[in-house]
Amino acid sequence: MRFRFLKKQSFFLLIALSFCQNVSAEINLSLDNSVALALKNDPFLQAVEAQKEQAVWGVKEAKSKKGISLDYQHIDMRSTAPHTWQATLAAVSPYNYYSNTISASIPLYTGGRLENTIDESKLSLDASELEIDATKQKLKLETDLKYYEALKAKTVLDIAHQMVDNFKQHLNNVQQMYNAGVVAWHDVVQTKVRMANAENNLVKAQSDYDLSIRSLNKTMGLSLDTDIKLLDVLEYQKYDLNIDEMTAEGLENRPEMAQQEIAVKIQEKQMNIAKSAQRPDVSIKGTMAWDDDDFAGTDNRDWTAMLTVNQNIFDSGNTDAKIKAAKSGIFSAQNIQQQTRNNIALEISDACLNMRKAEKRITTNQVAIEEANVNLDISQKSYSAGVDTNLDVMDAELALDQAKTNYIDSLYDYNINKAKLDRAIGKKVEIRE
Repeated sequence: MRFRFLKKQSFFLLIALSFCQNVSAEINLSLDNSVALALKNDPFLQAVEAQKEQAVWGVKEAKSKKGISLDYQHIDMRSTAPHTWQATLAAVSPYNYYSNTISASIPLYTGGRLENTIDESKLSLDASELEIDATKQKLKLETDLKYYEALKAKTVLDIAHQMVDNFKQHLNNVQQMYNAGVVAWHDVVQTKVRMANAENNLVKAQSDYDLSIRSLNKTMGLSLDTDIKLLDVLEYQKYDLNIDEMTAEGLENRPEMAQQEIAVKIQEKQMNIAKSAQRPDVSIKGTMAWDDDDFAGTDNRDWTAMLTVNQNIFDSGNTDAKIKAAKSGIFSAQNIQQQTRNNIALEISDACLNMRKAEKRITTNQVAIEEANVNLDISQKSYSAGVDTNLDVMDAELALDQAKTNYIDSLYDYNINKAKLDRAIGKKVEIRE
């Protein structure tokens, strides 16, 4: 019995361990995968998409007001007032009264009010579709930046690990040379201090990497402690950076520019709607009514058809105030449009210039790494030969570490500014699972 009990415990323990392994399984993510997750899980993007659906129904609502409106009314009443079909005005004995009325109306002319309202709702729908594109571009840029930040932190962490390993190896060599009586104890102490500094930098690099992964998880809509493996690497790809051409492309493709153009048109439509109050409102109305003192009041029937014209004569300046407010709205929208144009042009030029600067640093830092490796090799050999000091070797180690870090910084700056440039020129976001 005890054996069976232990066997069952082992069985459930294996299941629990298997479940834990599945829960903590590492997720492999490329940059494209990360962007796809962010687009799928972002609540703000989902809200913007819902606003587009709201705008779709807004267009349908605006169009419906140009069609026929049909109403039905039924009344059950007890009264002493004369019947509608009697000429006398004298009161009568209390009686029951029932009536049914069907009325229909259709607008013929509203001075452009309905037409401009429909146009305004269509423009709002276009603006909501553009807002989806703009939101996707912003979200992609945010994800790109977080992914590159994590890549940089990972590479810096690798460099920190390598630095600690190098100092451990160097300390071992110095210890052996000290034991052989070749160097003084001072060299051993110096190396231990430098190794402690390297280990301190490793702790900081590990913390920075962990924080960058949590930040990336948040952007992608994953649990903050999700264990992920970054598949991409920081690399350099040559791009043709023509600021004038890219500025023209950005002004043509950026959804924000199209949104501002729509904003101006919407203000113009609102001014036309305000002006419609100065024109007559013409409609056709018709009614069919049945009434009687017996339920359900369907015996007596009459109908009415009419053409109605409404014209406001005086409204204490209300319409004029609306027109002037709309004109101010047009002026404001035009100025915001110009400001948006300037901002986009500045974004593009900044990204291009920063890419060029980073590109030059990449080339310089590549050479620096090669020279630092040569310098370290010479210092190590010279120290073993008793020519250079221990401090020279460790300075060479630090110089190599700094050269590698500078190279990673330049690659990071180049890639994040490329991501900013893609957003600045309005590059379409393609979801790649």
